[in-house]
Amino acid sequence: MSRTVVNFWLDTLMFICFSSLVWCATVLRFVFPPGPEARDWSLWGWSYVRWFDFQYLLLCVMVLLVLLHVMLHWSWVCGIVTVKLLPKTDQWKRRWDDGQRTLAGVGLLIVLLNVMGIGLAVAALMVREPTSWP
Repeated sequence: MSRTVVNFWLDTLMFICFSSLVWCATVLRFVFPPGPEARDWSLWGWSYVRWFDFQYLLLCVMVLLVLLHVMLHWSWVCGIVTVKLLPKTDQWKRRWDDGQRTLAGVGLLIVLLNVMGIGLAVAALMVREPTSWP
C-alpha cells in the first residue's frame, strides 16, 4: 500500500472520528439535561454516563489517530522547523538526519506529556468536594 493511500485512509478515519466526537458532545450538551439531572435519562438504551464514556473513548481514538498522523508527517514537520523557523547561519539551510528528528519528536512528546501531567496533578490537588450543609 502506498503512503498516499495510507494517508487517505488515516485522514478518512480522523474525519469520521472527529465528526462522531462532535456529534456525541452535542448530544450530551443539548439533548440530555445537565449533569446530575440526567441520572435516569437514556438515549437508545444508553444512559448519560454511558454516552459520556463513549465520548471519552472517541477522544482517545482521535488522539491516537492525530499522533499517528503527526508521526507519518514528522519529516515534513522537522523540515519546516529547520528551514523556516530556525535561524540560518551563513545562508546554510540546516537539515536534520533521522536520529535528530527522532530525538526531537521524543523530546517534544516527553515535554507535552509532562505539561499535561503537571496540569492533571494541579487539578487533582485543587479539586474541592462539595460542602454539606448542617
